[in-house]
Amino acid sequence: MQIDHALLLVAGGVGSGLTGSMAGLASLVSYPTLLAVGLPPITANVTNTVGLLASGAGSAAGSRPELRGQGRRILRLGAFALLGGTTGAVLLLNTTSAVFERIVPVLIALAAIVLLLRDRLRGWYTRPKGRFAQPPIGIAIFLIGIYGGYFGAAAGVLMLAVMSMSVVEPLAVTNAVKSVVLAASNMAAAVLYALIAPVHWTAAALLGAGCLIGSWIGPSLVRRTPERPLRIVIAIAALGLAAYLWHDAGTP
Repeated sequence: MQIDHALLLVAGGVGSGLTGSMAGLASLVSYPTLLAVGLPPITANVTNTVGLLASGAGSAAGSRPELRGQGRRILRLGAFALLGGTTGAVLLLNTTSAVFERIVPVLIALAAIVLLLRDRLRGWYTRPKGRFAQPPIGIAIFLIGIYGGYFGAAAGVLMLAVMSMSVVEPLAVTNAVKSVVLAASNMAAAVLYALIAPVHWTAAALLGAGCLIGSWIGPSLVRRTPERPLRIVIAIAALGLAAYLWHDAGTP
C-alpha cells in the first residue's frame, strides 16, 4: 500500500473514532476514506465494519468513569445488539442494499428529531402507563443492530436516540454505553465478514489504529462539552447526513 494511502487511512481512523465516540457518526468519515484509497464499495463496507471494532475498544477505555456500574445494562443490551448484528451481516451477504436506500435517510432523520426533542419524549416514555408497558428498548436495539450489521451509517445516532429517550442520565453516560453496545453489533458482523467476505486487512488495520486513538480521546471531549449544544450538533449533523443519503439514493 502506498504511504499516502496509509497515512490517509490512519487520519481517517482518528476522525472516525472521534466522531463515532462523540456522535455515533463514525462511518461518515471512515467509509469515504476507504473509498478514497481505491477500495470497491462492498470491500469498503466490510473492511469498515472490521476496522471500527477498534473504536468500541477505544471508547470503552476512554469512558471508564461513565461505564462504572453499567455492566448488567451493557450485557443485556449487548446481547440484543449481537443478535441483530449477526442477522444484519447475513442479510448483507445474501441481498442487495437497494431496499435500504430510501429507508435509511428517514431513520437517521427520525433519530435526529428524537435527540432534539429528547426531554419531551423521555418524559412520555418513562411516565407510568397503567396497563400498558413501556415499549421494550431491547427490540429497538436488536433492530438497530440489524441495521448496523447490514449497512451501519449513523447506527450510533439511532442507538443514542433510543437510549436517550429511555433513561434519565447524563448524555456522556448514555453515549459511553451506546459505544460499547454498538461494538457488540459490529463484532458479530466483523467475525462473519472475516470468515467469508473480501476484507482488506491492511486497510482495516490502519483504519483501526486511527480509530483506537480517536475513540479514546472522544469521551474526554464529551465529558467537557455542555450537553445541550453537543446534542444539537449531533442532531444537525445527522440531518445533514440524512439529506445527503436521500439525495444520493435518488441520483441515477
